[in-house]
Amino acid sequence: MSTSSESGIVASKPIKKTPNDFVFGKVIGEGSYSTVYLAKEIGPGTEYAIKVLEKKHIMRERKTQYVMREKEVLMNINHPFFVRLYYTFQDADRLYFVLGYARRGELLDYLHKLSSFDEDCSRFYCAEIVKALEYLHGAGIVHRDLKPENILLNDEMHIQITDFGSAKIFKEGDTSEENSSNQRKNSFVGTAQYVSPEVLTSKSASKSSDLWALGCILYQFLSGEPPFRGGHEYQIFQKITKLEYEFPEGFNSLARDLVQKLLVLDPDKRLGSDEMGGFDALKSHDFFTGIDWDHLEETKPPELVPYLPATASNPQQCWSTMKPGLTDKRIGEILTANLITEQERKQRLEEQAKSNEYHRFTEGHLILKQGLIDKRKGLFARRRMFLLTEGPHLYYVDPVNKVLKGQIPWSKELKTEQKNFKIFFVHTPNRTYYLEEPQKRAEDWVKEIDKVYNMYYET
Repeated sequence: MSTSSESGIVASKPIKKTPNDFVFGKVIGEGSYSTVYLAKEIGPGTEYAIKVLEKKHIMRERKTQYVMREKEVLMNINHPFFVRLYYTFQDADRLYFVLGYARRGELLDYLHKLSSFDEDCSRFYCAEIVKALEYLHGAGIVHRDLKPENILLNDEMHIQITDFGSAKIFKEGDTSEENSSNQRKNSFVGTAQYVSPEVLTSKSASKSSDLWALGCILYQFLSGEPPFRGGHEYQIFQKITKLEYEFPEGFNSLARDLVQKLLVLDPDKRLGSDEMGGFDALKSHDFFTGIDWDHLEETKPPELVPYLPATASNPQQCWSTMKPGLTDKRIGEILTANLITEQERKQRLEEQAKSNEYHRFTEGHLILKQGLIDKRKGLFARRRMFLLTEGPHLYYVDPVNKVLKGQIPWSKELKTEQKNFKIFFVHTPNRTYYLEEPQKRAEDWVKEIDKVYNMYYET
């Protein structure tokens, strides 16, 4: 690649840039053959995400075609829902792609923190992806690796789709899907949980392959997990080719209908394909009622919140047991209520070691409260034995296999929130834990966790 042809691709002024025009900061992303740095341009002070590719690694791994493909795609797209390419340049050892900086990070991080999105969030972000794909496919480009990890968010929380190394550009008159001579047997383009069945069976991809990924993403938005899951890739692929997945209880009925019309084995039968009415038919689905397609880019995104399905046994009552204020008197009451002598503590620990089968998971800490709780991720739940101990610690154990699965990290930023008699949250800086107490004693857990918090962080 010549430097003169690669500099100033989209910039209004065709200025040749070099690495010395930027101050490189922290690493904000890493790929299989690239590293992305946050950088600031000297002078204007504009922040960019600069993707740096090592030439030796690209040549050794035979990734030249992927790099050229990504560059070509980025040069040919200009839409607010895609990461923008401003400059490319190179030096003796590296290639540089200067991209717009999506300050809010990956959509996947928000899914991990909240476990799932509510219906308004899912509808809005699914709509933005639909509009982005309508533009991309209209330009003759298929992404082929669409997933939450490749969907970034800008300052205003609108999507910025990125990573076009796996993209396919359909030239006029080009009917071939993929040059098989450059692919190993049984290889595929994409990510296991989102790859379409036609790619697995024929190693080819069409525009409908992105529609399949859209169905997987919408399912994950609302449920917290991709539809096709397994212990290894082969197991996932088997489920995909057999269309083997289930909807969890509480899944929105209109979203369910849309997912079923996207996760169709025949790519020509997927809603949004040319054969099924194109994007006009997809945008007309009832799930998107209320979406202003003409002004989506200017619409303020809804606040990202988790999906809380209401049921007859779980009326939605948003109230908390947290009392306003924390006076010295209240602190004294809390500490006195939990105060035990060292002798009493020793006796309780000895008894715990003898009679409590979960003692071995507590690292020698005294258990203050324990009980079975459903640890939810979106609409999926796994029953765990929770152990609130001194330390403080909040361990959770698989009660069937008797395996420690993890613990909720404590810090001064930890907060509890009760939603109703069964459901409560434990908020930490990096994640919100969505917990459901089967015996409708969420209030007891919130009170006990708050007591322990105050013992350690409010003295």
